[in-house]
Amino acid sequence: MHDKLKILFVEDDAAVRLGGVQAFQLGGLEVQAFESAEDALRQLEPGFAGIVVSDIRLPGMDGVTLLEKALALDPGLPVILVTGHGDIAMAVDAMRRGAYDFIEKPFSSEHLVEVARRALEKRHLTRELAAARRALAHRDHIEAKILGHSPAIKRLRQAILDLADADANVLVLGETGTGKELVARSLHEYGRRSAGQFAALNCAGIPELLFESEVFGHEAGSFTGAVKRRIGKIEYAQGGTLFLDEIETMPMALQVKLLRVLQEKQFERVGSNQLLPMDCRIVAGTKVDLLALSEQKQFRDDLYYRLGVIVLPVPPLRDRRDDIPELFEHFVLHAAAAYNRPVPTLSAAQLGELMARPWPGNVRELRNVAERFTLGMLHSADHADAGQSNGTPTLETQMNRFERQLIEEALRASAGRAALAAEQLGLPKKTLYDKMRRLGISSEAFK
Repeated sequence: MHDKLKILFVEDDAAVRLGGVQAFQLGGLEVQAFESAEDALRQLEPGFAGIVVSDIRLPGMDGVTLLEKALALDPGLPVILVTGHGDIAMAVDAMRRGAYDFIEKPFSSEHLVEVARRALEKRHLTRELAAARRALAHRDHIEAKILGHSPAIKRLRQAILDLADADANVLVLGETGTGKELVARSLHEYGRRSAGQFAALNCAGIPELLFESEVFGHEAGSFTGAVKRRIGKIEYAQGGTLFLDEIETMPMALQVKLLRVLQEKQFERVGSNQLLPMDCRIVAGTKVDLLALSEQKQFRDDLYYRLGVIVLPVPPLRDRRDDIPELFEHFVLHAAAAYNRPVPTLSAAQLGELMARPWPGNVRELRNVAERFTLGMLHSADHADAGQSNGTPTLETQMNRFERQLIEEALRASAGRAALAAEQLGLPKKTLYDKMRRLGISSEAFK
């Protein structure tokens, strides 16, 4: 881990300087020695890949001044000060000013290397986190917000940009965890309503008695507990966007009220007779076919046609497996920055497991796995796959994984041409098509 990190060692006594250099080198650490603080300071810059170990008493600039100048360049730089017996008070003061640690003379080689190694560990982590945060900061366009390069996700991004400025209501259709709210936010942020507020409401998470108050707002005294006026989501999102997730769970009685608001573009707070204008775009999210639900009389068809002027499908993760490595890396970077952890390395075997999983929880499940992986709680990327017994994948599950991986690699190499993939795999075309159908693999995802 320290092969790219360096120790700048400042000591004016030639014998002590030589002893320190030898101790660091025997400890497997890279070191560059200096006789003066001025020479060492010229090597420093923000983000310097290493640490500083310096004697306090030096000719010219002393170690404390070097500390101050080094921290002015890079506040996160670990600086270790070496003190004589009479310099303890000075060293304690330096610790208050930001020194990483101090070592009192005489010291053993083992102690010197141990303290330096701890400082290098800290510097390594700090630099990794800074790199992760920089990578995240540069992801400010739609390709970075909705990650992936599969054909399905490219079509989704283009559809969002095409629809962002339209005021038509949009129905976002996708399985649990596919990122429906992210799509809704993107429709808002890349459109002309981006200056307004984005409000999100999960229809399944609110009791029916509170739903009207949450959506339309209420006046003080309109019901027990309404001690003051409350602004509802529609009013809060005026000029912006209101996202109604899990719209299929909305009770029928409330569907009638929402339909009326959408038709008349007006609403009333609960307990008020004053009509207020509605000026927000409605984006609804659902994981079921609302039209089929309406045919079963479980959802109003007139509300469906109001909400679903445009239906925007979000592909499940299993239909965009090529995006898994990029998404996983993104979530690991986020987790490392959030939890102050180093960015772990994913092995080829673990990546293979990620690519083979069915991902019923989609991107949300992948994010959960990435966070546990970053925290060191996931030594194998696949602890919860379908078809396991007592935590161990069955033979059928493992064979399916292996077959899927080989077929998808062949399709990827042949740009989705199944006939060419069959030839590469040495299979009759009908056999390949049968396997693709059984495993739920579409050649269109690789074109």
